[in-house]
Amino acid sequence: MRVDDGEPVAASLIPRAVTACELLFDDGARQAFDVNGETTYVESDGRPTHGEWYVDEGGRFCSFWPPTYRACYDLLWIVERDEIVGLAFTEPGSGTRFDGRYATVTRGAGR
Repeated sequence: MRVDDGEPVAASLIPRAVTACELLFDDGARQAFDVNGETTYVESDGRPTHGEWYVDEGGRFCSFWPPTYRACYDLLWIVERDEIVGLAFTEPGSGTRFDGRYATVTRGAGR
């Protein structure tokens, strides 16, 4: 599959994109997504939080963190040297972006 850096992840590919591998964030946190819709976010201090993820009717990635926090994001591919290395979660409206890199990708390593 060929995609460009910053290209939106098609709604049909979101489940495959988020469950492909654990994501590592710049602040040291990590997140894993299960195909059954569960997700675990682990803070850099090792504290886990469990939630759910889904694709909404508009094709946007969303997560729910009990008891009441729900957030939806535009999901973009992060591509380096023609290789998909992660996903960018961008908040609609504010544009706040959280970059998660697939755990199996070594930063700075090109193929």
